Amino acid sequence: MIKIFLKLIKALNSDTDPHQISLALGFAMIMGLTPLLSLHNLLVLLLIFTLRINISSFILGFLVFSGAAYLLDPIFHKLGFMILTLPPLKGVWTELYNMTIFRIENFNNSLVMGSLFLSMVLFIPFVLLMNMLIKRYREKVLKWVEKSRIIQGLKATKIYRLYEVISEIGGAS
Repeated sequence: MIKIFLKLIKALNSDTDPHQISLALGFAMIMGLTPLLSLHNLLVLLLIFTLRINISSFILGFLVFSGAAYLLDPIFHKLGFMILTLPPLKGVWTELYNMTIFRIENFNNSLVMGSLFLSMVLFIPFVLLMNMLIKRYREKVLKWVEKSRIIQGLKATKIYRLYEVISEIGGAS
């Protein structure tokens, strides 16, 4: 867990495209908030391994959102129940339930419906917000930390130079 967190910090401080990190966190939100054994999570995994995203960010985000999902389950249930019982959508849900793929997806479960609906609605705003926050972090906080006397002193030590040599040999893992 600590190694994953350190990789995330390394990605935040590196030249990794902010879109890769924020997209990873967005997919982690979908997968973490919804029940794990759902068909849509296979699609999320396919996208994760197809698109170029930061895996460490995804894993850490997934762990955080999975924990938050337990706290939000009552809200997901109420939202899903409300969506599934809307009179204008009754015919749509009946038609979808009669298709095998949607029965496997378990859309008729209020928890699945509520969590998937909310995570899909929040996906784009969340990714855009994370992208903006990562850019601001790099512009303000990272530059301030790199200019601080403590960091300048650490970078002047032989141990830090040895670390840089070893990290160059180890590659960009």
